[in-house]
Amino acid sequence: MSVRMIQERFQSYACASAQEEDHALREITQELILAALSRTGFFARVLFQGGTCLRIFHGLNRFSEDLDFILKTPDSNFGLTPFLNGIKSELQAYGYRAEITDRSSADSAVRKAFIKDDSLGKVLQFSFTARSSSPKKVKVKIEVDVNPPGRSGADVRYLDFPFLASVAVQDLPSLFAGKLHALLCREYIKGRDWYDFLWYTARGVVPNYQHLSLALSQTGPWQGQEIEVDAAWVIHALTSAITRIDWKNTAADVRRFVPTSEHPSLELWSTELFLGQVHKIR
Repeated sequence: MSVRMIQERFQSYACASAQEEDHALREITQELILAALSRTGFFARVLFQGGTCLRIFHGLNRFSEDLDFILKTPDSNFGLTPFLNGIKSELQAYGYRAEITDRSSADSAVRKAFIKDDSLGKVLQFSFTARSSSPKKVKVKIEVDVNPPGRSGADVRYLDFPFLASVAVQDLPSLFAGKLHALLCREYIKGRDWYDFLWYTARGVVPNYQHLSLALSQTGPWQGQEIEVDAAWVIHALTSAITRIDWKNTAADVRRFVPTSEHPSLELWSTELFLGQVHKIR
């Protein structure tokens, strides 16, 4: 019965390619992991954030790979092991035989775990992957920031698959602040960051400037400067970044994560497009 539930969920994606099937299977697994974490009490201490949060709870039209979290209150002693055991038990109930590895380091501010499975790909029915080929493998990385910047807003969202579960998440202004920090401080250009930026600015989301200011002071080129961030500061900083980016290569990073119907829109990515969007920030 549990595998049938997964199959029905998988079919609801109406995938148009083998790549979309890979994304769908990963996203179903992500939802199962979130539901499992909800039953362990994980979200009493943790907030869900990042692109996968935006995808699952706010309808972002791109797939995402990882599950990213921050602690509500910094705690250098936080450990993932008790929660990983809960994930493994829940996944087993739905036909997975997952390998879960805790890669956390006590001297790192980010706890990490990796979940891998190729058993479900052997029993589900796919439209674009031949049965004679290697079974589809699912890989999901979990990261928890145990020393996050403060002043994050929070919200509660609900999953209804595979069962009803509540998930504590960052609110949209704080999620946007985190994305702006990534755009300004990441050491490499990631097209998916800029795709998300278009999503936020198209919807008029106002960033949580207090959270962004604390994040900039914590890591990146402005570390330790304790600058006061507002819309004008962000517009100036982003404008400087946008004029230095190769938009053709940046758009290519996104292509495999969005439906083929969106590919023509990626051809429009340019300095002019993003400079126009920057001035929508309030």
